[in-house]
This record gives sequence, structure tokens and C-alpha cells, in this order.
Amino acid sequence: MSYRVHRFDINMETDAAKLEAFLNGLDGEVVSIIPNVRKTTIAQIYGVTRKVDFLLIVERT
Repeated sequence: MSYRVHRFDINMETDAAKLEAFLNGLDGEVVSIIPNVRKTTIAQIYGVTRKVDFLLIVERT
């Protein structure tokens, strides 16, 4: 059993169809999707809002 990790850059408001096409194009089974949450502004630092930069997608091949 082997695994492959993919980095998927994403804009959460506009890239849902792009993410769906990527996931459907994978050959193996998706084990996990891990979001990278970035805090950049004062509101984000205090937890009011957050931004997801990219997803790490773990695939079992």
C-alpha cells in the first residue's frame, strides 16, 4: 500500500468545480483532505474569519 500527497491551491469561493474535477480524476482512494488555514489580518488573528490557502489531499494508490 502506498500513498501520494497532492497540494491543491484553492479559492474557497470560486474553485468548487475545479476541486470536484481534481478529486474525480484521482486513480486511488482519497484518505484525507487537510486544509491549510492562514491568519493574515487582525480579524483573522482573533478568530473572526480565516482563509484557506491550499488543501493537502492524501490518496491511497
